[in-house]
Amino acid sequence: METIRFEHTGGPEVLTLTEAPDPSPGPGEVLVEVAAAGVNFIDTYHRTGLYPLELPSGLGLEGAGTVVAAGDGVELPVGTRVAWANTMGSYATRVTIPVDQAVEVPDSVDLDVAAAVMLQGMTAHFLSHSTMPLDGEDTVLVYAAAGGVGRLLVQLAKRRGARVLACTSTEEKAAEVRALGADEIVFYRDVDVPTRVRELTDGQGVDVVYDSVGADTWEGSLDSLRPRGLCVFFGNASGPVPPLDVRILAQKGSLFTTRPTLGHYVATHDELAWRAGSLFDLIEAGKLDVRIHERYPLADAGRAHTDLQSGTTTGKLLLVP
Repeated sequence: METIRFEHTGGPEVLTLTEAPDPSPGPGEVLVEVAAAGVNFIDTYHRTGLYPLELPSGLGLEGAGTVVAAGDGVELPVGTRVAWANTMGSYATRVTIPVDQAVEVPDSVDLDVAAAVMLQGMTAHFLSHSTMPLDGEDTVLVYAAAGGVGRLLVQLAKRRGARVLACTSTEEKAAEVRALGADEIVFYRDVDVPTRVRELTDGQGVDVVYDSVGADTWEGSLDSLRPRGLCVFFGNASGPVPPLDVRILAQKGSLFTTRPTLGHYVATHDELAWRAGSLFDLIEAGKLDVRIHERYPLADAGRAHTDLQSGTTTGKLLLVP
């Protein structure tokens, strides 16, 4: 098999294509032939050491493929199409997956589309359905609205009835998120975001901010909230949010803030299957627009990271072994 490995942290150049023996599934595991592996910002955090790993290491958490072997105690048949969101080393031609972290993919859903929604799609799902169960009374601000999570979050928030203010950087991206249902566009590089948000909300601020940018935007995110609003920090595209004096939350309106992570929202297999199944149902019904920006050969993982971090992509990047 072939796999992407890195021996020390650094830029995209540390990622190397390596040959390795095929893994064997242990008890409770399946061996999967990978059809597509998702590229996510968390992978860049692992590569740079922001989220430390024991090195040397493989990379990538998410993918979809076909079961080719099963370990003891596994009833999932060979040939079953599955997807997953939390198995390190998914940048590979083959990977072993704990069966309780795999979900079956319906025949009507392409495997690359399934790979594209596991991590980002389920993140958008828990943000809109669980971290804050949105409804028609809510107005939300979504940063990086044309990105992988953002464009799915815009759609799911609209399906729940919320009014969506979408932060993006270009007219091209603005046109895309408008087509997905965004009510207003905030060009966050060109305007003072809190001022613009107040203008769009009759001076009130939004109920929820979804901020995946981090260091560059966190203060403006807090200033965009109404009293008792919720700021959800779920990414660090510009670096992590600095340590926060919680007294600021009182001064700015008795605000709430949280830093959720997907693992806590798919803590059981039932919850994992529910979130993934909800997305697959929408895809089957033609009610969720999943855009794959580009597919890269496995050897081009470094280029995929460079493109992802450039801020010029919209939708999902996939590695196709």
